Amino acid sequence: MKIFIKSIILAALISLSSVNAVYAEEPKVAAFGAVLMDAETGRVLWGKNEHDPLAMASTTKIMTAVLALESGRMDETATVSKKAAAAPKVKMFLSPGENVRLGDLMLALMLESSNDAAVAIAEHLSGSVEAFCAEMTNKAREIGALNTVFETPNGLDAGDHHSTPYDLAVITRYALSVPGFIELTNTRHANFRSDRRGYSFNNRNRLLNEYNGANGVKTGFTNKAGHCFVGAAKRDEMQLISVVLASGWGEQGKAQKWVDTKAVLNHGFDNFEFVTVLEASTIAGQIPVTRSRTPAMEFAFTETVRIPLGTHEKDNVNVEIYVPQAYQAPIKQGDLLGSARVFIGTQVYQEIPLTATADAARHDLKTSIEKVLNAYFSLISEGEVDIILPE
Repeated sequence: MKIFIKSIILAALISLSSVNAVYAEEPKVAAFGAVLMDAETGRVLWGKNEHDPLAMASTTKIMTAVLALESGRMDETATVSKKAAAAPKVKMFLSPGENVRLGDLMLALMLESSNDAAVAIAEHLSGSVEAFCAEMTNKAREIGALNTVFETPNGLDAGDHHSTPYDLAVITRYALSVPGFIELTNTRHANFRSDRRGYSFNNRNRLLNEYNGANGVKTGFTNKAGHCFVGAAKRDEMQLISVVLASGWGEQGKAQKWVDTKAVLNHGFDNFEFVTVLEASTIAGQIPVTRSRTPAMEFAFTETVRIPLGTHEKDNVNVEIYVPQAYQAPIKQGDLLGSARVFIGTQVYQEIPLTATADAARHDLKTSIEKVLNAYFSLISEGEVDIILPE
């Protein structure tokens, strides 16, 4: 039978400023769906219809870029097909048979959202748009974006092509860890040549110029999706991801997506900070030990837990410790003795193992006899004891 000890986190485990609970006002956004996520932990800090399936327009190209970067084929040359050249605006106006370096197509993809570049990339990497989109969907599943289906590599409305604000944040969180992604999305201007002509592109992400710490990511618009934007910004140790889908249509919606994005990011930076809740190797308690000369064994947390917390949440964090009533020897240092659950309010945030900090040898009649016999026969084998047989 197990017992549990519920303890409000004390100063020995966590350093929190003594504040009265302050409930921050939620950001007011016009977007139908939105989410704010901490990139380090993946914790959702705020959301609005964040799990609703929605059209996501060219924010799709975040996943297109991820697959392309992970292919490691940036220096290969892609030959443009008639299908790629026929993609609708926004486009770089590629022509059939034109040869373009894949890394250059990526600049057109992410800086100016070129739809023909997306098709050319997909066909070059996977042989067809359909095969590439299947890989995009599979990749989304692998990284935890379970409510996303890709049917185009550029985000144009088609079939069941959709995602959710939460899934796009998950995809972006992953993308930020892919080598070359942040550098790509932060490129302000690019010039390059194909085998036919030169190209020049400027980054359309206004957030890079208008928001302190901005480092991504991608705009989007279709008639179905409305104006969308996936943003990212880093200040000090906190990297935040914002998603706004369907911020509006027309010129008003085009401007509103920037207003929405800044409101969401401001909510994060103004109201959340990292708090170290548990330190790895900190003693969490002790447990009685039976059949041993060691009466009790200390156990420790195995991981450091850092959580981005709002000022209104800091008084609602606690740890529950689950261990048996006693543990029977032998115990080795590092043996699993129980678990600790970190709660924010009533929600479990994380569960971590509790392990023994030292050894506890077994000591009872049986083991005592075994020790004596083992010692005796060891002396015999080493010639330290003479065996006298009866005459």
